Amino acid sequence: QVQLVESGGGLVQPGGSLRLSCAASRSIFRFNVMGWYRQAPGKERESVATVTSGGRGNYADSVKGRFTISRHNANNTVYLQMNSLKPEDTAVYYCNAIQTYPRQNYWGQGTQVTVSS
Repeated sequence: QVQLVESGGGLVQPGGSLRLSCAASRSIFRFNVMGWYRQAPGKERESVATVTSGGRGNYADSVKGRFTISRHNANNTVYLQMNSLKPEDTAVYYCNAIQTYPRQNYWGQGTQVTVSS
């Protein structure tokens, strides 16, 4: 079993920045894909950004050029740097880790991000 603990959320003004962290309770080396998802009130959970074990990032169109995902195997942490935040970025952000064999899929408890003036 792996615990994923997110931190770094909060209230920020439009145009501001936040950095989310996802700390895993064990090595993330074996996770094929790690990523960040978000869920706004009344909406379905959506993918924001993912990163492969090789460091390749993939982003939702809505965050391209503003968000950067990075993976640091040495400290078992995945980060999401969020710049130029918009009110529509307001959501609970969840960390996810997937190992394809044997199949394992883990979620964190989420961290709230609110973008408002």
